[in-house]
Amino acid sequence: MGENLTILQLNDSHAYLDIHQELFWDGDHAKYKLAGGFARIATVFNKVREENPNKTLVFDCGDTIHGTYPAVKTKGEALIPILNYLDFDAMTAHWEFAYGPEHFKKLTKKLNYPMIAINCYHESNNELFFEPWIIKEIGKTRIGIIGIAATIVDKVMPASFSKGIYFTLGNQELHYYIEKLRNQEKVDLIIVISHLGFPQEMKLAREIDGIDVLLSSHTHNRLYKPVLVDNTILIQSGCHGSFIGRLDLSISHGRVVKFQHKLITVSENIQPDHEADDLVKHVLNPYNDKLNQIVGYTDTGLNRNTVLESTMDNFLLQSLLKETGAQIAFSNGWRYGAPIPPGKVTLNDLYNIIPTNPPVSTVELTGKEIWMMMEENLEHLFSRDPYNQMGGYLKRCMGINLYFKVENPPGQRIQELFVKGKKLKMNETYLAAYVTSQGVPPNYGKKKKHLDVNAVEAMQKYLSHNQPVKSEIQGTVIAI
Repeated sequence: MGENLTILQLNDSHAYLDIHQELFWDGDHAKYKLAGGFARIATVFNKVREENPNKTLVFDCGDTIHGTYPAVKTKGEALIPILNYLDFDAMTAHWEFAYGPEHFKKLTKKLNYPMIAINCYHESNNELFFEPWIIKEIGKTRIGIIGIAATIVDKVMPASFSKGIYFTLGNQELHYYIEKLRNQEKVDLIIVISHLGFPQEMKLAREIDGIDVLLSSHTHNRLYKPVLVDNTILIQSGCHGSFIGRLDLSISHGRVVKFQHKLITVSENIQPDHEADDLVKHVLNPYNDKLNQIVGYTDTGLNRNTVLESTMDNFLLQSLLKETGAQIAFSNGWRYGAPIPPGKVTLNDLYNIIPTNPPVSTVELTGKEIWMMMEENLEHLFSRDPYNQMGGYLKRCMGINLYFKVENPPGQRIQELFVKGKKLKMNETYLAAYVTSQGVPPNYGKKKKHLDVNAVEAMQKYLSHNQPVKSEIQGTVIAI
């Protein structure tokens, strides 16, 4: 007699508590629709749990407790009651480390489900920072669940994110834990919840035997069909809580004999769960008057759904250049940030663009440093070895024009680089504006200054003098 098991996946929700705009492609253009929100997510979870009672497992793959104003303002505390109501079975992490590892650890103790990661260690003693795995029993089937946190936290993110801890890729440890769960704990199935990113997880599934289901995240892929890697079923489910992945498994003698998958859009027509809706409103009500202020208008649909350049970041960079008078501007290639359709722009939209609201900074960079910095970033994004990919999308730039070959080896991709229409000179010094150490890493540049104006304020000022905003794609970075 076989078992039926339903797995639900949420990934990269980025603390989008309420319904919001989401981008969908429609032929040759972007289309914006309302989607997401934890109250509607709760409705989906509850419905599926009722369909398959006591045989449904729900997992959160991370990027959940950071990304919107209420989350950052309360250092993640505001989300705890809502997440506990959603009642996940386990979670792993990435941006959650933005509050500092020790604060994040305190948050996890308030959750009624475990945080798991096989690849996050204390620097002081090399002990695991979180538990590596849990076991669930569905009928007579024992299921081992293994977590892998984002490996990039201590590599390309601000140093405070990884104070006192370090991360491995997890590929070396994974084989050990699978063997341990199979041979010592006698589990029938292995589920891996990972925040490495789709390319890395594809390679992981090829290298490591014994993974039955791999729940992928980090890269915001909307997989409408599962990917099969040998005997591993891999899914990923978009971002911002706009989508939920559902995987139904038929299990016989400890093996998956049949499966069915659906990428569920958390659409506006889903009725919100009343209790979850009350919890969301309780979090948002203190901030609504502030965040709902209209601060300007845009002619351009602002989004981050494109790899080399985005309209949302062009608006941010325009604001940095106007504020500083710099020649060029850089920001990180963040993926998160719900789109802003043409029309009004609220203060909440600005915080969604850059929820940490860092200071605007300036730095002097030589032409050689700009070239090297961009080559490094291209390798982080397009490395032939997925394990060396460290995205985000490409670093966002304004004031330069860069032409590159995707297929070239590391350090040899850039073909042409111009600053303000003139060929970059290696020994010349250029003034650049930027935000965060992901915009310009610590090892590049001199005379760094943090100004007395923050990113959100700079965008507000730009909006007040540029009505409506026009931030179309400029062809700043072009693959040739």
